Amino acid sequence: MIKDFSEIDEQEITERREKRLEEKANENINSDDMEELAKVAEEVTKEVSDKKEDKNESDELKKDYEDVCFICRRPESKAGKMFKLPNNITVCNDCMHKTMDTVSQFDYQGMLNPQDSFPNIRFLNISDLQGEGGIPNRQKIKKKKAKDPNAAPAIDIKKIPAPHKIKASLDEYVVGQEHAKKVISVAVYNHYKRVATGTMDDIEIEKSNMLMIGPTGCGKTYLVKTLARLLDVPLAIADATSLTEAGYIGDDIESVVSKLLAAADNDVEKAERGIIFIDEIDKIAKKKNTNSRDVSGESVQQGMLKLLEGAEIEVPVGANSKNAMVPLTTVNTRNILFICGGAFPDLEDIIKERINKKASIGYGAVLKDEADKDKNILSKVTVEDLKKFGMIPEFLGRLPIIYSLQSLDQDMMMKILTEPKNAILKQYQKLLLLDEVKLEFDDGAIEALAKRAMENETGARALRSIIEEIMLDIMYEIPKDDNIGKVTITKEYIEGTGGPVIAIREISQVKALPDAQGEPAKAENAESAE
Repeated sequence: MIKDFSEIDEQEITERREKRLEEKANENINSDDMEELAKVAEEVTKEVSDKKEDKNESDELKKDYEDVCFICRRPESKAGKMFKLPNNITVCNDCMHKTMDTVSQFDYQGMLNPQDSFPNIRFLNISDLQGEGGIPNRQKIKKKKAKDPNAAPAIDIKKIPAPHKIKASLDEYVVGQEHAKKVISVAVYNHYKRVATGTMDDIEIEKSNMLMIGPTGCGKTYLVKTLARLLDVPLAIADATSLTEAGYIGDDIESVVSKLLAAADNDVEKAERGIIFIDEIDKIAKKKNTNSRDVSGESVQQGMLKLLEGAEIEVPVGANSKNAMVPLTTVNTRNILFICGGAFPDLEDIIKERINKKASIGYGAVLKDEADKDKNILSKVTVEDLKKFGMIPEFLGRLPIIYSLQSLDQDMMMKILTEPKNAILKQYQKLLLLDEVKLEFDDGAIEALAKRAMENETGARALRSIIEEIMLDIMYEIPKDDNIGKVTITKEYIEGTGGPVIAIREISQVKALPDAQGEPAKAENAESAE
């Protein structure tokens, strides 16, 4: 006898329904479907586990960086403990109290609704919400780790590259300038040892900052850029042209340390043992015959004294100015090596004037025109010459090592074209090799290129502009014809009296490209043509 529906309780109805669904599912699902469901379940499980791992990694990365106040941009080390708000926003104790006091004094009801009171006005700047907690990642500072007396030193003194190894690495990229490479190799080696040892028998080793002098295009900046690729310590390249006195438009003097901090991934301890190269240092010389305030000359030199000497500097994180509403952190420049470089135009005339004053008569005397014929007159520079140029004595006293780079002659230009690892001719040969075309320069062409570059008087920078000019037509025409296999640049082509030698590739090497009707094109003549 069937039980009346009203007599069946709710629990029994649920059990019957579940049982019926289970039976129906077993009937419809075959073995293939079961395997597919198992694969989907496995993929879902793997995806969930990967998300958990990514979350754990992101949490570990957050622990390495300090919390920054969303309002005043002070880091946790300066402002103290933070209030945690939704969306990973943190606010310091001072800003939270000021905000609550301000809100309690005024009635702000309805102000956050722009439709009612302030149309087209938003009280929240969406661009401020970049990164975690509204703070851009480049403005976050890594936490300082507690000092462990048993921890291994940051730099192992046994693994420090010797000066001859550093110079050998520079020789692969930089042609000539043997004295400059030797000086910079020894300076970097000693800097490594200073950082690794700290003190030896209570004797504190002072750093030796350097001043590099050389004509434009002789390789000052390129030498340091090459050094940056070879070193394990952070290295920053700054420009003194945009530096101004504090309070004026332009980059603050501390911005050079800010660039080093960015190169060290905002790790203060790592940045405090780095190297800073300040290029165009001659642009901050004292201005002559001016009655206005020299905010980008002598004032900048005076402001850089504490940086070069070694002091605790308040550095903006992720900006070039302290007034940019960014976090500030303290960096000690005591172990930062400074390398300054500049072309110092008109310094040669000052040196010649000093030498000509000492000219005398008689046997073995120094002739007046001897200094005019000396191409490496900058190697005879003295501190007095630099003072006369416009550098203040206090600034020069903090740069004990002063050395010069040689001006490039025609032989050095020819070596620059072919010998370095990334020589400019090798760069163009690689570009044409991607089109399966071999590019060659004969000896006469290389000599003609070097001769034209010497006439420009802009150093090695002239080589690229000349080669760009002569290679323009070749780079434009070669992709048109797939039969071209080799191009030889001649002296006549450089001088404008002839053309390059173009060789057609062999029949077996010609690309069989389809013609308009879809059939392979026939290979053309395999002879060389000029």
